[in-house]
Parts: sequence; structure tokens; C-alpha cells
Amino acid sequence: MAPHWPWARKARITGIAAGMFALVTAAGVVAASPPADAAGSPPRPARLTEVSSDPFTNPSSYHATQVEPDTYAAGSTIVGAFQSGRFFDGGASDIGWVTSLDAGRHWHRGFLPDTVYSGGPYARISDPVAAYDLRHHTWLISGLTVNDLAVGTDVTVNRSSDGLHWSRPVTVFHVPSGGFVDKDWTTCDNSRSSPHFGNCYAEFDLPSQNELLQMSVSTDGGRTWSSPKPTADMAHGLGGQPLVQPGGRVVVPYEGFDPVSGAQYIGSFVSANGGATWSAHHVVSPISMALDGGAIRNSPLPSAQEDAAGRVYVVWNDCRFRPGCPSNDIVLSTSASGTTWTPTVRVPIGSVAGNADHMIPGIDIQPGTSGPAAKVALYYYYYPNNICDLETCRLDVGYISSVNGGRTWSAPARVAGPMLLGRIAPTSGGLMVGDYIGTAIVSGRAFALFATGLPAAGHKGFNEPMELAAHGEPVTGGPNAVQSAVSRAPAAGHVTSPTPAGPLTRF
Repeated sequence: MAPHWPWARKARITGIAAGMFALVTAAGVVAASPPADAAGSPPRPARLTEVSSDPFTNPSSYHATQVEPDTYAAGSTIVGAFQSGRFFDGGASDIGWVTSLDAGRHWHRGFLPDTVYSGGPYARISDPVAAYDLRHHTWLISGLTVNDLAVGTDVTVNRSSDGLHWSRPVTVFHVPSGGFVDKDWTTCDNSRSSPHFGNCYAEFDLPSQNELLQMSVSTDGGRTWSSPKPTADMAHGLGGQPLVQPGGRVVVPYEGFDPVSGAQYIGSFVSANGGATWSAHHVVSPISMALDGGAIRNSPLPSAQEDAAGRVYVVWNDCRFRPGCPSNDIVLSTSASGTTWTPTVRVPIGSVAGNADHMIPGIDIQPGTSGPAAKVALYYYYYPNNICDLETCRLDVGYISSVNGGRTWSAPARVAGPMLLGRIAPTSGGLMVGDYIGTAIVSGRAFALFATGLPAAGHKGFNEPMELAAHGEPVTGGPNAVQSAVSRAPAAGHVTSPTPAGPLTRF
């Protein structure tokens, strides 16, 4: 068996009863409750709207659980996608979706025809990501199919012209016999001035080849896809998030590792020719990460977005700013080229003297803003106090924003929580809310779906639905400056880079 990333966790599990809901195949509509009072002083709990819950009943996965959401917006339309009915060893009963056509005031919901539980061909599916192709007026939700042996077999996309009616899955890549595929991410070139306007790019990796990174391209709205290509130097890693700059240059930040030394880092690679070739990788920053005591499934997978001028912002969780590396902050680096990056800075969420531990960030930048006027929104999970264990840890969802390109930030706000860890789905990699979340700014307000662990009712073993802050969170900014002074003395027993490691599948 290949060694795992050192921050991988195995959670304690208990038996649960299968959920007793009937499968809902038609889209439902949910109205958002009134917006939270923006005048209150953070930290504050936002008023939440539940937009989806797990309806499946198959006894082989956990119900009612929904995890790992992505959120994407185009105009006033917001599309979110997530796993529903999580399996312990990988994948889910299906991918759920929610769509708002009116900037988050009302939500439609349903499930993709991907798995045998929803009329599709696959045993399980995972890693949902939402995207929009402006040239072909097509919404895409990509996913990773998983067989009953917990092996990732295909990267797929479902297509939609309106965000409400979805096609059967289209194959992006089918792994050859004996292979393994993981961690897809899809985006499209929506710049009318780009020579590659309308290209869509799918990233994934091959754990069966030491997490070899791969890129595939579609030029017809996701109907067909090219054979995948690696980077020029055969880079290894996972969790790449392609972004397309206004001139068509593609930048892909990712979590990487050196298969020889085991050194771990945030990296990037680029393409200047529409995905015909991909550069060698560039190191954004080495990784330093503290392990938590609560067994949350968590790694420093990056979240990335670009401003209107094409500057790429990358965030991840990292402990370098805390003496002794006891817990993690959300840190940030930016680049105009995708090849050279600014020094890493700490997003000022509280004090480094505290015990809070921050993880699983999701970033977005308001369309049309850039440079020193870029409006940035960031959701994340966190422990208010990481001196805890599986029984005593409490998990929250937080939010923070900047209106000057990330130089200064608002005070952090508590959006959801506290959650008991026993109410969160167990997996082979730890208790799961998701390996990532996505953030989308629409009409000046930031939306993110997130999994919340609530008290179970009736015969359900769990009650982990998809929720969001009603009407989103405002992008206000504030006076709190980023921190650049780094502590370089991590304590023994904490994970830092470089460190011996190997690949870990994360679906």
C-alpha cells in the first residue's frame, strides 16, 4: 500500500441506520429567509438557509449526509454541486445540485442522473465542481466516478443550458484497467478577447502513477474532450484549480509533492496555447501544516481565483506564522503570470496567540474588480479552540473579506456552528465536511454552500445538509492588515515540508 500524506486521518466510526427518505427526482424550490443583520459586530452567526438534504436510502453509505460543495456564479445565476450519501471509503450515492436564477433569493434543487441510485450507470460519484461556458451557454458539473472497490474510474461532466435540466454524464477520461483517477476540477475560458474563448479545461490526477497531474480540453461545450496531457516535467500532485486569464493564458495552482524527496508544496503550471502544451511546474510556496486533534478530513488543498486583470490569488491552510506550529491560518499568495508569486502572507483571522485552527478555505473575487480595488471574499472552516479531541472539538464556518486586493481585511464573522464532530460523516480520511468549498460573489454578496452537522432525527444516522448564509455575506473589507513575519520553528510532531510522504487519494 502506498504511504499517505502525513495529515491523513482515520476516524472512529459507529454503525448508523440508513436514511428513510424517498428519492426526489424533480427539482424543488427553496426560498431564502431574510438576510442577516449586517449592522451587528462580528463574530456573529448568520441566518442560514437549508437548500438541500440527502434523500437516499441505500444501506451502503451514510445518510443523511451531504458534503464537499462547490459554488460558481455567472451573472445572477448561481450553481452549487455536492456529494449526497457519503460512503466511508470513497464517493457518494449521487451528486446533488442547487441553482438560483435570481442572485440567491430562491433556490431550485435536484440530483444528477449519474449513479444507479438516480437512474445512472455508476456505482458511486464524488468530487463535484461547477463551471460555466459562456461561448456555448452551457453549465457543467464535473465529477469523479467510483466503483464498488472504491477506485476512481472516470472523470465525467453533466451539461445544462439553464442550470436546471442536466444531461446524463459525458466521459472526460476513462482510466485504463489497473489505473486510478482522482481530484477533478473544471473551468472555462469566458473572455471574449481570448483566442481560446470557449475552451474548457479539466484537471485531474492519476494516483496509480504517483499522482501524475493531467489536463484535458473541450472546445464544444463539454460534449467531447481531448486526450489528457501532463506538464512538461511530469509534475505530481492533486487538487489543481485551473483559471483562465483575459488573454487566454491558463494558470493551474495545485497541491504538489516531489515523489523522490517527499517535499510538499503549493505549485502552479501554465499553458499559453489553449492547452496544446503545459509548462513545467513552479513552486508557489513550501507547505507547513499542523495536525488537528479532532480528526477532520483536511489537507492544504489550495483554493484559487483571479481578479478582472488576471492576477491569480491562491489560499491554503498553513502554520508557518505561529511559533511552534500549533495550528493553522489561512495564507495567501498572488501572481500576475502564474510563474512567479508574491511572498506568502497571513490573512488576519484573529491573533496568532490564540488557539484557533483554520482550514478548507474557499475564495472568490468580485467580477469587474482588480488590483488595489479587488474585492475578495473568503469562507473557511475553523476550530475556535484546537486544544481538543474528537469529543470536545467544535467546528464553525467563518467568513472574512477585503476591498483592496487582500491588503487589509474585515473582522472575521462566524457564519455557522458550533458543530459537534460526532454529527459529521466519517470517512477513511477523517470526518468529512469536504476537501474543499467554493465561494461565489453575486451582486456584491458572497455565497458559499457548506455542510453543517446538525442533530439527527428519526431513523437517520446523521443530519448533515447543505446550508448557506441567507442572501450571502457582504464584501465590506476592513482595517486589519495581513501578516508577513513568519515563525520558522515548528514543533516536533507537526507536519512541515519537506517531509517524507507519498500520494493520498482524496475523493
